[in-house]
Amino acid sequence: MLSVAVLAAIVSLFITPPSKALLTSIDWKTLATLFMLLSVLEGFKKENIFSPLLQRTSRLKSMKGLTCFFVYSVFFTSMFVTNDVSLIIFVPLTIILFRAGNKEHYILPVLTFENIAAIRGSLLMPFGSPQNLFLFSQSGISAWSFIGMMLPLWIFSAGLLYVFILVLFRKDEKEQILMEEKDVCQAWEKERKGKRFLYLILFGLIIATIVSRTRFWPVVTVVVALFLLIFDRKILLQTDYVLLLTFLCFFIFSSSICQNPRISEFLKNSVSGHEYIWSILLSQVISNVPASIVLWPFTSNLKALLYGLDSAGLCSIIGSLASVINLRIYSREYPGKGFQFIKTFTWISLVFFAIVVIPQLLII
Repeated sequence: MLSVAVLAAIVSLFITPPSKALLTSIDWKTLATLFMLLSVLEGFKKENIFSPLLQRTSRLKSMKGLTCFFVYSVFFTSMFVTNDVSLIIFVPLTIILFRAGNKEHYILPVLTFENIAAIRGSLLMPFGSPQNLFLFSQSGISAWSFIGMMLPLWIFSAGLLYVFILVLFRKDEKEQILMEEKDVCQAWEKERKGKRFLYLILFGLIIATIVSRTRFWPVVTVVVALFLLIFDRKILLQTDYVLLLTFLCFFIFSSSICQNPRISEFLKNSVSGHEYIWSILLSQVISNVPASIVLWPFTSNLKALLYGLDSAGLCSIIGSLASVINLRIYSREYPGKGFQFIKTFTWISLVFFAIVVIPQLLII
């Protein structure tokens, strides 16, 4: 994805020579906000912020109950910690527990359910995914308006996921699994209580900055960076700068083609009024995050664009960066079996997409 972004940025600079207007058109606020989120959420992972929640899995004995716990944990946490981070937290644990309980034959469908949960759960909040964050920042609508727009999709997806779980365990809804609490997660270290508190405070500050749209976001960015530099500088080395650089390159690409009259006119005539289909199809080529940056300047229907982008990840692995991350986690645990993941993910996810795609179009 980074290679595609860099190539696109270089090509666009030949189409439209760089200028001062290019620098001012880049959405530095979104990049700064994304940097803060990615850095602080790395701290969440390091300090096992969700440890108390994960410890509850040891009390679940049925496969159906355990699957519901994992799927809906991803669904709800993705709203606040972004879809990719929720998968990074829960997917490895799912593999560990299913393997320990001799239930590995359920891993692929359950991981697919978690993938769908991450994509559809995160769509409710402006900060649930990078594309939502970008479009929320650009559109200027209120947080409540954004949530109200996405709420029907979120509710329907939550119910549909449960139907999929029922179908998976239709033969034996009471199938059991045995596990011990020590297999679930590490306990909190008392001496690290201060850092956990720090990350929660910083996360609250970032969310307040996003929702309030304060013009003091540069100050907040510096404050967050300084706190991390002073109290946990290693986190700054673990931040996903590849994603930030990918965003920057696609900002350059989008801004450059917008300044070219012919290309801009073509995209404006083609995309406007057809945002839903454009966002879904383009995401299958460059993923939904870059697609949001490319299509936004030419859209006249924010709801259609959001609905398409937040559904594109259901069509293929490429459609969402979160799905690529999920595949990477699985492939590390099961080398050489990546195609099996893609095959299972594709047919289950496409069934989900086929059910939601028409109702969404009717809502638009």
